[in-house]
Amino acid sequence: MVETRIEQSRMEDFLPNKKKKIETVKIIADSREVNSKVINELSKLGVLVELQILECGDFILSDRIIVERKTSEDFCSSILDGRLFEQAKRMKEYYEKPVILIEGNPLSTERNLNPKAVMGAISSLIADFDLSLVSTKDAFESALFLFSLAKREQIIERREPRVRSEKKPPSLTKLQEYLVSGLPNVNVKIARRLLEKFKTVEKVFTASEEELKRVEGIGEKISKKIRKVLTAEYKPE
Repeated sequence: MVETRIEQSRMEDFLPNKKKKIETVKIIADSREVNSKVINELSKLGVLVELQILECGDFILSDRIIVERKTSEDFCSSILDGRLFEQAKRMKEYYEKPVILIEGNPLSTERNLNPKAVMGAISSLIADFDLSLVSTKDAFESALFLFSLAKREQIIERREPRVRSEKKPPSLTKLQEYLVSGLPNVNVKIARRLLEKFKTVEKVFTASEEELKRVEGIGEKISKKIRKVLTAEYKPE
């Protein structure tokens, strides 16, 4: 019952209440969004919009949340030219909780992109980049989402929007994956499998060829290469 009351009290922060003082919500937006309908809708909601040239993302809602807004057409275009994953990578490097907002239906565009490609890209953003995805119908819904999330961050969590110029420090997990994925023919997915099996980076590095071959994605050739790299004497070129 206590948890229910807490959740109800938090929801009340979003509901109109004439007796309650409404604090101003501020959103930092990329200057290239100046003519977008979303900016106009945010202004109608009473949001203070500050325009800046952003290196990544379109809207900064707090010191941990950044949002990249894409129309359905742009979403499909960015899949085809590779921009989508580069943008996802950059946002993840600087912000703890990056979000991609898709405005419209990416399965029904003039580009007529294969639905499998669209869903594959969405799956990759969630599974490989750990991004959140939100779908809206139009500019009004997009603005309402941005306002609601920014309000929660700023009014409830007391987190101010901030342009981050420094990359967030990598977590211990990411550092472990980075070290193991540096082995020959080992990508991040295989690195995770190795770490799940052997538990530590040290045990991965000391595993025998036979032990390595028991991990999915590693055959005899790869296991030999890994052991050679780990045991060969270093000779400066």
